[in-house]
Amino acid sequence: MSDFQDLIDNCLTDAEFPQLPGFQRGKVRDSYDLPDGRRILIATDRQSAFDKVLAAVPFKGQVLNQTAQFWFDETADICANHVISYPDPNVAIVKRLDMLPIEMVVRDYLTGSTETSIWPMYERGERLLYGHQFPDGLRKSEILPDTILTPTTKAEAGGHDAPITKAEILEQGLVTEAQWNELAELSLAVFARGREISAKNGLILVDTKYEFGLDQDGRIVLADEIHTPDSSRFWIADSYPARFEAGENPDSLDKEFLRLWIAGRCDPYKDPIPEIPAETLEEFSGKYISLYETVTGRTFKRRRERALAGSHSGGTCQGTAGLFLNPSPNSYAHSNHAPAPSRIYIKQY
Repeated sequence: MSDFQDLIDNCLTDAEFPQLPGFQRGKVRDSYDLPDGRRILIATDRQSAFDKVLAAVPFKGQVLNQTAQFWFDETADICANHVISYPDPNVAIVKRLDMLPIEMVVRDYLTGSTETSIWPMYERGERLLYGHQFPDGLRKSEILPDTILTPTTKAEAGGHDAPITKAEILEQGLVTEAQWNELAELSLAVFARGREISAKNGLILVDTKYEFGLDQDGRIVLADEIHTPDSSRFWIADSYPARFEAGENPDSLDKEFLRLWIAGRCDPYKDPIPEIPAETLEEFSGKYISLYETVTGRTFKRRRERALAGSHSGGTCQGTAGLFLNPSPNSYAHSNHAPAPSRIYIKQY
């Protein structure tokens, strides 16, 4: 356990570099807006659940970034995405988009543990969920008759996403009807591809969320992440039937493991969330790595030193990493802006 505690102590939890412009901090990703229309997305090892950052999980950021890379590649023929390059296992260089103010959530099963999930709503006695009418007598983790869309709003920092229906989206003018129709078609098509590939690898893609934006030509582009264990639920197909019949939660390789651990000990929306022990984080980290290896067929390569795209001069990253750079001959190509990216090396201590 001491070896794993060392890994926890050396997680990448802060990727703020003062040399880079346009810094923004999300729950998991730190990002930078560059003056030429590109963005740098750094997937840290911070772990969030129930809209709170709770812990650091070794290799979590690398898993997210590389899993998303796999899925963006596998779905590029269906929908354009924001990716330009992956200079490092934790980093993506992407196109800056005008992000649409809704998240497209696609579901095949009656499950979940958050406020926007359909199972807690159904368990409370609600039967009209996101504009879909549900019958009585359904069980948790049961497959739905049809794949459904259950969109949510996108909350500001510190807020909570909220359920919303297609009718409400159009009434509020969040997107146009033509945009909604395209978003729905793309979401269902990308989900179908994910379901197909997952099934071939012994997994069930249970549900997921997508974020889209508009490029400079007004084209809808898939952004953020796709089919990662943070944004999706994955169940192990072989054990699902027996566990469902026994009324047990399916074996999963996703964030639901941690959500259920927390929900079993407190009301995460009302009570203080207890500290997550190292052995639980170790099991959780193993699930994320297993998901990557199972869905991609590749061996996960743990890396302690990372090359990131960044600025021309050295500095110190707050937290657990140091910043070292190789200058670029074009570092001062834009005299009125921040230096052009060259190479940064992150070494965790």
